[in-house]
Amino acid sequence: MLKSLTELKWPLSRATRTGADAPSANPASFDALLPQLDYLGRADVRRVRDAFRFADEAHLGQRRKSGEPYITHPLAVAGICAGWRLDVQALQAALMHDAMEDCGVTKSQLIERFEAPTAELVDGLTKLDKLKFSNKEESQAESFRKMLLAMARDVRVVLIKLADRLHNMRTMDAMATEKQRRIAQETLDIYAPIAHRLGLNQTYRELQDLSFRFIHPWRYAAMERALERARGTRRDVVERTRTEVEKEFSRAGISVRVQGREKTLYSIYKKMRAKHTSFAKVGDVFGFRLLVDKRLDCYTALGVLHGLYNPQEGRFKDYIAIPKANGYQSLHTTLLSPLGTPVEFQIRTETMHLVAEQGVAAHWTYKLKGGSAEAQQLGSKLLQSLIDIQADTRDAGEFLEHVRIDLFPDSIFVFTPKSRIVNLPKGSTPVDFAYAIHSGVGDHCVAAQVNGEMVPLRYELRSGDVVEVVTAPHARPNPNWLGFVRTGRARSKIRHHLRTLAHEEARELGQKMLAQALRAEGLALPPRDDEKSAALWLQLARWAGLRQADELLTEIGIGRKIAGIVAKQLARMLKEDGHHPDAVLLSMGRFASDDPLGDGVLLDGSEGASVRFASCCHPIPGDEIRGYLGRGEGLMVHTSDCAIGRRLFQRDSEHWIGVAWAEEISRPFVAEIGLLLTHAKGVLAQVAAAVSAAEADINHVEMDKDSGLERETAEMRMLVSVKDRHHLAEVLRSIRRQSVVRRVQRVKPGQGS
Repeated sequence: MLKSLTELKWPLSRATRTGADAPSANPASFDALLPQLDYLGRADVRRVRDAFRFADEAHLGQRRKSGEPYITHPLAVAGICAGWRLDVQALQAALMHDAMEDCGVTKSQLIERFEAPTAELVDGLTKLDKLKFSNKEESQAESFRKMLLAMARDVRVVLIKLADRLHNMRTMDAMATEKQRRIAQETLDIYAPIAHRLGLNQTYRELQDLSFRFIHPWRYAAMERALERARGTRRDVVERTRTEVEKEFSRAGISVRVQGREKTLYSIYKKMRAKHTSFAKVGDVFGFRLLVDKRLDCYTALGVLHGLYNPQEGRFKDYIAIPKANGYQSLHTTLLSPLGTPVEFQIRTETMHLVAEQGVAAHWTYKLKGGSAEAQQLGSKLLQSLIDIQADTRDAGEFLEHVRIDLFPDSIFVFTPKSRIVNLPKGSTPVDFAYAIHSGVGDHCVAAQVNGEMVPLRYELRSGDVVEVVTAPHARPNPNWLGFVRTGRARSKIRHHLRTLAHEEARELGQKMLAQALRAEGLALPPRDDEKSAALWLQLARWAGLRQADELLTEIGIGRKIAGIVAKQLARMLKEDGHHPDAVLLSMGRFASDDPLGDGVLLDGSEGASVRFASCCHPIPGDEIRGYLGRGEGLMVHTSDCAIGRRLFQRDSEHWIGVAWAEEISRPFVAEIGLLLTHAKGVLAQVAAAVSAAEADINHVEMDKDSGLERETAEMRMLVSVKDRHHLAEVLRSIRRQSVVRRVQRVKPGQGS
């Protein structure tokens, strides 16, 4: 039957207790927990009691901010877990979850007394307070990363962690205001979305409301008063609707349990902000939930309701046929009540209701076949995308960004050509879809069809779209995708691929540079594939403070290690090993023109992200060039006459190396040219035609801001793609033939146009 309106009230002073309503016994004694362990056998209760005694002894003398004995907190956490009917190991871990962090208890002690599975759970819950982090966000991200890794092994870790956070939020009044807000914001950003992802909707709603209370206490209090007033004014509508619904189902002969439901204060607040409306205009504050016996009865009940009241168009959702990502199933429909006000009804079975309220935890309560194994499987599935993200991400801030993106609950449902349903966040693109199918599909994605029509890869998908991805074996992720992908999984996979590619390129560059530096010592770079040389390379890496040779070459390639210094150490090691300088190599290494750096690394344009060409002088094949190895920035190539490059050389000469153009160039390069034009109609078109006639491309055009119609001339700067200096000369000649061109020349640093 329908709960009374007083039962619907959820004030934070007695917030919805997720299986943890405080019993009458002393809250610091085991008797306070005992009534909630009625689902365990006597032997299991004794094991839980043993864990309590261990925790009580470990926390002896410790008190919470409120002045209560510290053991009241682990007891309450265990009480919440007992409300979810978690197993003995989880309850033991809940009681001892702070023992390693706060009491100096070691993991080996826990293994010896309570066995490895319980110790692993406690270890997974332990914060990373012994490690040093650069900022609070990094500490938060690393703690969260460890929790995800533990969740990959055992989903009970996050259930205990959520119970821990829930009790802390319920008892946070004794803390300083600033700390309350910080913890509440972290809860809203991280823990509440995780509860939602795991289907723990009751916990999710309470965490949101508690966070709202501490972040915006004045708004919370005002809305609580408004909700109290609304209960009184809408009492008659609720009672009349309940009575009519019960009578209609009685006539239809359908067994149904009717419950009243009320929106949380935070969800009302979010709706008010999203729609820029007042509390009075939020129509579905109160609603009803109908619980029936079988899945088919849900659709029968929907027909009964639609026969009783008129449904609102566009306000029906079938989450039974297409469940939410967290396993939630229910029919949602909004009807017009007898007084013309909209009322939302949710229809589900008792089993669906259990999963809707307790999510993963419901699998322990419901005793499905396999019990904990079923819950573990569901938890792993729900969190797999987060675990994939952590595997591809090493930067803490980037990881936290991906997690926040991926935990937002707004979803769309799209289909593969074989009718498989894929759940994605709202705003997702075909690239997100491709990575949701498989990282290999995403990495090789080149095009997409939606509902049979070709669309751009940045196209925003809608629920119901049928999406087909076109792949090519040689395709690679495009850095521009990061500008529009929506899911954390896609973003982390793209960044991971680009980082891997950059490291490979840096390693190849580092090997070229070390070989060049070693030739100056008259020695050739030893091979890395035979056993004797492998030992030498490992010794060299250890000398440099690294673990392996690949790391050393990468460090050289990105400028963190100087090739000349490493080459001298390698030469010493080779000489000790019986190698002698070769006269031919020595002459090759020391041969140079007027440039003291000599010819070194050969560049053909295929080097990738590890080599960049300076935008101040835009070097092109045929120019004399030199390379600046910035610290951790890779190789920057300047022309020899570049004024900026000369200043850098005078200030930091040891980081400059010899570079030269290869005989075969693999791509065009950008050169900057300056023009003085007669101001006339169509001048840009004439110049563009001249560039095209010389078989070059225009990359960018910039006109002088002062080139108005009242002036006779206009100044223009242009970036053009050319093969080499000879090709650039052809482009300049072609432009110079145009009658509107008064002057044209290549722009170098310090030069005007």
